[in-house]
Amino acid sequence: MTIEILAAVEGDADEAVAVRLIEHVGAVPGPIHGKRGKAHLRQKRNGYNHAAHRGPWLLLVDLDRNAGCAPQLRAAWLPRPAPLMCFRIAVRAVEAWLLADAEAVADFLGVARTKVPRNPEALSDPKAVLVDLARRSRCGAIREDMARAHGGGWTVGRAYTSRVRELVERHWRPAVAAKHADSLARAIRCLKTLVERVA
Repeated sequence: MTIEILAAVEGDADEAVAVRLIEHVGAVPGPIHGKRGKAHLRQKRNGYNHAAHRGPWLLLVDLDRNAGCAPQLRAAWLPRPAPLMCFRIAVRAVEAWLLADAEAVADFLGVARTKVPRNPEALSDPKAVLVDLARRSRCGAIREDMARAHGGGWTVGRAYTSRVRELVERHWRPAVAAKHADSLARAIRCLKTLVERVA
């Protein structure tokens, strides 16, 4: 039996993660909605939740600095999720979930594995850490694509999103990363429960 899970996410990098996780639990990704930022998702969340009365959905957002913890944000956004809604929050961003597979990230970026933080969910800005690691890459193309100097600091390069998608689609291992990122482990369990519920 083929189980399709629709999803709503903040942006293109989050879309790659959502698709990878849906495939990881043995389901098929349906249309991916949103991709216009967190404010847009919040406006549409009740509509997605309503749709989850009829079929399975994944709503994936970053915690960022919008709340002290994931349960606070969950209560503010969707205190009563539909039976087929898997509403998950990445602590503090999906980049932390990527960093949780330290070996894959180090190999992809061309940096020493010891440079990848061991507790990525404790980072205040996982995306900035990923960009900083790319800045120190042994590969010039990675440095050029993912990190660029800006106002005395560093920000994302023009091909950051496409490089992250490449990392997620070809190298990142959700099962490995889940051992080092509790919010990811919870997301995988939620999706597995969703599949069992629909099957």
